[in-house]
Amino acid sequence: MQPRTPLVLCVLLSQVLLLTSAEDLDCIPGFQQKVFHINQPAEFIEDQSILNLTFSDCKGNDKLRYEVSSPYFKVNSDGGLVALRNITAVGKTLFVHARTPHAEDMAELVIVGGKDIQGSLQDIFKFARTSPVPRQKRSIVVSPILIPENQRQPFPRDVGKVVDSDRPERSKFRLTGKGVDQEPKGIFRINENTGSVSVTRTLDREVIAVYQLFVETTDVNGKTLEGPVPLEVIVIDQNDNRPIFREGPYIGHVMEGSPTGTTVMRMTAFDADDPATDNALLRYNIRQQTPDKPSPNMFYIDPEKGDIVTVVSPALLDRETLENPKYELIIEAQDMAGLDVGLTGTATATIMIDDKNDHSPKFTKKEFQATVEEGAVGVIVNLTVEDKDDPTTGAWRAAYTIINGNPGQSFEIHTNPQTNEGMLSVVKPLDYEISAFHTLLIKVENEDPLVPDVSYGPSSTATVHITVLDVNEGPVFYPDPMMVTKQENISVGSVLLTVNATDPDSLQHQTIRYSVYKDPAGWLNINPINGTVDTTAVLDRESPFVDNSVYTALFLAIDSGNPPATGTGTLLITLEDVNDNAPFIYPTVAEVCDDAKNLSVVILGASDKDLHPNTDPFKFEIHKQAVPDKVWKISKINNTHALVSLLQNLNKANYNLPIMVTDSGKPPMTNITDLRVQVCSCRNSKVDCNAAGALRFSLPSLLLLSLFSLACL
Repeated sequence: MQPRTPLVLCVLLSQVLLLTSAEDLDCIPGFQQKVFHINQPAEFIEDQSILNLTFSDCKGNDKLRYEVSSPYFKVNSDGGLVALRNITAVGKTLFVHARTPHAEDMAELVIVGGKDIQGSLQDIFKFARTSPVPRQKRSIVVSPILIPENQRQPFPRDVGKVVDSDRPERSKFRLTGKGVDQEPKGIFRINENTGSVSVTRTLDREVIAVYQLFVETTDVNGKTLEGPVPLEVIVIDQNDNRPIFREGPYIGHVMEGSPTGTTVMRMTAFDADDPATDNALLRYNIRQQTPDKPSPNMFYIDPEKGDIVTVVSPALLDRETLENPKYELIIEAQDMAGLDVGLTGTATATIMIDDKNDHSPKFTKKEFQATVEEGAVGVIVNLTVEDKDDPTTGAWRAAYTIINGNPGQSFEIHTNPQTNEGMLSVVKPLDYEISAFHTLLIKVENEDPLVPDVSYGPSSTATVHITVLDVNEGPVFYPDPMMVTKQENISVGSVLLTVNATDPDSLQHQTIRYSVYKDPAGWLNINPINGTVDTTAVLDRESPFVDNSVYTALFLAIDSGNPPATGTGTLLITLEDVNDNAPFIYPTVAEVCDDAKNLSVVILGASDKDLHPNTDPFKFEIHKQAVPDKVWKISKINNTHALVSLLQNLNKANYNLPIMVTDSGKPPMTNITDLRVQVCSCRNSKVDCNAAGALRFSLPSLLLLSLFSLACL
């Protein structure tokens, strides 16, 4: 095989014929020497030249820039590599990158004896291609292939050709990258012998705008001889996308009376074509305005920005005089900068003329009349107003205020949200006998403030004349409730009090009669003429009809009107306690084993229906006259409890033990209650309290048995 010679690759575009002269082939863009070796010095000295680099882009090196992989070095404009400061260790390798608008290349500086420093070439140089600049390495020259989108059959069709002026025999071209052997696969292919590049189908720039491919030459075994060289395929845009409005619905608002030139909203369309071409350069215009009154040109749209502004005088933007405060504009966006050949898209812009409070509310009349019965509450009259502003805004909604004639706060006024009327209500019952007529002064305002040049006039106030009708009112007890305190158990017929009721209808001179309305226990009577209340039964504080020592009764006062009116009064009787209830014990049954080691029988408690001091402390005793002293014992635990215990074990039987308990009242009351004690047989965890067959001792027998037992001792 012949020794390899540098390759010169160039792309022949289907649209552009590239002529490569012999002079061009003599110049190889890039570094003249790619690899340098130097020994690691003891120290790199600041500004001391290390070596000279030679780079040429074959076009004069305009705008030549160098980059060094280490921040401690730089390359001067003459190609000299120098250190920026004294430094010892920089690693085993330095890379120098040179670049012009026409070419770029990399040189490697191997430092013999240097130590590794972390980092990769990719980390050191992050090269970004900002424009389709041909990238050339050694003898490879490549320019982009330009292909219009939306090409028609036939396919495949040639779009370029890779040329190697000094390609080894039997070598082949190979094409790789997205669009070839990576998804989407099979779009491009290359003739391995001639280097012709072809496209196999229609391209769509809006799907993929640029394909990054790679070309290389290989031997018969597929081993790379030269490359890979980047080959950029650029899809040329065609105007195949209409502008579309993607952000609808478009609704704008402008205040009525706004100055000419007020911006309402912005309409922005999108065009998927290449934004760097006129294919996506949009212009806007208004195709239609509905309605077209009072002017067919109420608005204007900036053709470039899409801003919609008003173009009529503020007087024409009067919401109250417009046929319809809503305008619909058909907006058209056209690409190709608005030329007739451009594609168009439309959208509807809805513009609402918003209301401002430039009309004050006015009452429909200056005076309103109302009639109300005394004692009644609720709405008595609806006040009507007119307002030309938008009924859906605070510029229309009314707020009413009573500014005179309501010192007792008997009236309130609220707005009906549906009709905007003022609902005047009586909230405190009126009294005909005090005043039969009332006059109110009402003002109305809007929720929103008026604009500066509008004010509330005389029509924003009204007078309401209210006539109060007299009705027969029921008598009123005073005081109510009536309260009296008495001892329970007072004698029947005792006078508790005399009730007093008056008739509010003072001008009618009516008489009043009294009667009992509710007397749960049936204890009371009332004189129908003078209202004297006395007892018909003994009052009992412990009665279930008494709640917390208070007995409640209701009385009626009935006037002589036609028809008669009735008033109700409440009597609260507080009953003072009397010691009229003897205490009682609990429990009244107890059990104990006949062989119990603990001779305690039961803990007794005592209770009393009376109140303190007619209750505890209680005194507990065993009725001495009936029971011997040497068998039972009772001991005080506290003010309300005592312990009953045995002094000796007893045989299985039932015993009745009389317990006497006395309260602390003056005079005290005593109660004697039999405590039934069952002496049971307790064997093997079984308790037998069945008294059948067992000896039953009466109290006298028990006394004799106890005396006999004492004698035997």
